[in-house]
Amino acid sequence: MTTTARTDVGSFDDLHASASRLTGLDDFGGGDDYAGGLRVLLRSYAQEAGLTPAGSKRTRGLLRGALVSRLLAEAAWREFPQHAGVAIERPVFVTGLPRTGTTALHRLLTADPAHQGPELWLTEIPQPRPPRADWESHPVFLALREAYRDIGLDGVHHMGPEQVEECWRLLCQSMTSVSFECTAYIPGYSAWLDAHDWTPAYARHRRNLQLIGLHDRDRRWVLKNPSHLFALDALFAAYPDATVIQTHRDPRTVIASVCSLNERASAGWSTVFTGPVVGTAQLSLWSRGLRRFRADRGRHDPARFIDVRHADLVRDPMGTIDMIYERLGSRLSGTARSAVLAAIRGGTPQPAHTYDPATYGLTPAAVDHAFQA
Repeated sequence: MTTTARTDVGSFDDLHASASRLTGLDDFGGGDDYAGGLRVLLRSYAQEAGLTPAGSKRTRGLLRGALVSRLLAEAAWREFPQHAGVAIERPVFVTGLPRTGTTALHRLLTADPAHQGPELWLTEIPQPRPPRADWESHPVFLALREAYRDIGLDGVHHMGPEQVEECWRLLCQSMTSVSFECTAYIPGYSAWLDAHDWTPAYARHRRNLQLIGLHDRDRRWVLKNPSHLFALDALFAAYPDATVIQTHRDPRTVIASVCSLNERASAGWSTVFTGPVVGTAQLSLWSRGLRRFRADRGRHDPARFIDVRHADLVRDPMGTIDMIYERLGSRLSGTARSAVLAAIRGGTPQPAHTYDPATYGLTPAAVDHAFQA
């Protein structure tokens, strides 16, 4: 019997049934309104996104993958109840507009053996982190390595399952993430998320870190995600002793690069999310995020924040790391300094990322106006 690959995203019930078939699990948990977010997402994708068959397929995979991760997390929490006793002390969160050096800084900080970050494969398949020597024989790790082999956006952002990555996939378990807005035009979901309370999503985020770091309790967590801009109060509610590092770069440079990156990531997925629509949506999204973060930051102790300028990180990465450690009240061990220096020297040179802001309807005046505060 032949089957035809489906070209639709699927329904709420269908996505749940498919995730259950893949995992053999059926407990999706509750309490964080993920179902409400998923329903809004499905409505926005159907009515606003202009998805192509390829876009529908990729979107279906994204949503089903989030439900699979949710199922696996629920099962793992039951299997390893001791995760609830894992303390997460003084975590560090790196955030800022995309394309401001957050990835480079995150990878340098997690080069320190005393630190840990969420490896990409463990954000998709939550479980206690196995010993590194066992990864090469782990069937899920091998499958994801094959899946990500050709994903890298032409050198703009390399991804591999073994690398520490952004933690937005953990927030996707709650259907609470601006990542959905970065690859599709879904203004209905954008409005819902803008008014949504992220606190339950960050509570789930924390439980996932407790699970992943079950065998690494003495290592400090370092996380990174530009979307933390939108939810500082929720982040601090879940992590009351966290320090936040904010990266800075000229928005004129940043926004056009963000548009180019996101359009490449979703190429062929939509008849709508192209050109000026991408520019308008991303300019609105990230200027709103930075305004919210700035307002929220003003209500908290300034000592909880460290500012890093992109130009300083590029010019003097080791000096930037030393400054951060001093502000954290920590010190780099000899082993850690050697590891960070090796990471600096081993950074892969990236090809030039070329783009034309006019493609996205962006002008310097429009960007300045959006970020005028």
